Amino acid sequence: MTSSDETRVDPLWRSWEGAHGGWVAGAALTAVRDRFTGGDRPVRTLTTHFLAPVGAGPLRFSGTGPMAGRRTATCLFTGHQDGEPVVMGSALFGPARTGPAHEGLPAPDVPGPDDCPALELPAELAPFARQLDIRPATADRPLSGGPRAELVAWVRFRDGRTLDAAAVTTLADVLPPALYARWRAPRAVPTAELTVHFTDALGEGVLEGWTLVRIRTEHAGGGWAVDDSAVWSADRRLLATARQARVVREVAGQTAAGTVNS
Repeated sequence: MTSSDETRVDPLWRSWEGAHGGWVAGAALTAVRDRFTGGDRPVRTLTTHFLAPVGAGPLRFSGTGPMAGRRTATCLFTGHQDGEPVVMGSALFGPARTGPAHEGLPAPDVPGPDDCPALELPAELAPFARQLDIRPATADRPLSGGPRAELVAWVRFRDGRTLDAAAVTTLADVLPPALYARWRAPRAVPTAELTVHFTDALGEGVLEGWTLVRIRTEHAGGGWAVDDSAVWSADRRLLATARQARVVREVAGQTAAGTVNS
């Protein structure tokens, strides 16, 4: 089955070069889930490829699915603006089943949000951050020139929205690129591909409020970086993990011979 759906791009969720990638991926998930699954199948994995910056106009999603196997169903989607593809990807859905449990990624041992200071990201770099309350939970800060490419912070939506899979997708991409913790000068580091894996904790009642988010760079070189992130609930349950490939652009005025550790 092939169908299409149109999504309004929220102007409050602008990033450096266009709409915030995590928000776009979450919007794609919502469109695909509501159109093809009726919202009654838990999402397990969402992969989004970003082909071009998403502008302010309507975003029309088309998709094919669900293509069902014995245990899962997969939907493929493409998002168009002005007739041109800007995002494409897939979503994997599957019910919960009995099986072994393993907690291999515990939440970092950090102070709670009430004991962490607020952080205001520069509006010219991250306009979408005005929709969030961000409180760093470690000494690492964006553009501090620190020793580690890692950021950890408590984050919540200012509008108090429910933490469904689309909201958690946004949160997985909501902190600055982890290399910002090492740099002192900002540069654009847009996401080329984002894959989010969701846990069963999303189906264990209504979740709201604070989340703990960690992002760290696993590798950078050749103008690319790989970031891993994780999102935990306020009571330290793992909600999702994510990995993304990013393009590392030059600092304005920097030559190609410059290093990425500015």
